[in-house]
Formats: sequence, C-alpha cells, structure tokens
Amino acid sequence: MAKKFTHFANAVASLAGQYYTFIAAVMLVVVWAISGPFFGFSEVWQLVINTGTTIITFLMVFLIQNTQNRDSKAIHLKLDELLRAGANTDDVIISAEDATDAELDELKAKYDALCRQQDILQATIEKKSAAFAPSQTERAA
Repeated sequence: MAKKFTHFANAVASLAGQYYTFIAAVMLVVVWAISGPFFGFSEVWQLVINTGTTIITFLMVFLIQNTQNRDSKAIHLKLDELLRAGANTDDVIISAEDATDAELDELKAKYDALCRQQDILQATIEKKSAAFAPSQTERAA
C-alpha cells in the first residue's frame, strides 16, 4: 500500500507542477465564471467552485508534503553518504537535520569561524607565494 501511495503522490505532485495543469485550472475557472449568468450567480454556483477548490487544496497539501518529506530524506541520505565517504568530515554534520535550532546555530557559528580561518590562511599563503614568485620583468630576462 505504501509503494502505491508513494507512486500516486509522486505522479500527482509531478502533474500538479506542469504548466498545462495550471492552464487547465485557469480554463476551469474561466468556464465557471462564464457560466455564472446561466445559473444566476446563485449560491450553488458559488458553492461549486468554493467546495472544489477547498477539497483539492486540502488533499494537495498532504500529497505535496509527503513528496517533499521523501525528497528531503533522500537528499539527506545522499549528503550523509558524501560526508561519510570524506576523510576529514565531521560526523556531527551527518545528523544535523535532527538537531535543535540552537544546536544548528552553534554548528553554523563553528563553521563560519572555520571559513574565516580558512580565508585568513588562504590569504597568507597567497602573500607568501607572491613573495617567492618571480616578477614579470625577471621572467622576461
């Protein structure tokens, strides 16, 4: 049952994201609006579009959320595998999606500091490399 739902949710989410689905929805609303005078703009006429859009929106929220959760989990697994395969990776990062906001803020601060240190180290290396590199006039001679 879970596989069938996954297949169905993926198909619906994919279909809902197509441009022709949007065009079909716009056409449906246009047809509904044009039919208003034929039904005297009655409450039933209004109820049809209100009920239809409410039901579709309600169901789509759950289908799209299901698809997003699965995609997010798959991306995390792929990133975890890349991190695991690296020699100098921090194992704490692999489970970052389970961390609290405060823990994520701490990790971000830690990695911001590491980036600043790396930038300083890179600038130092470039300065030292420039000092030892022959100038353009020395190369020409």
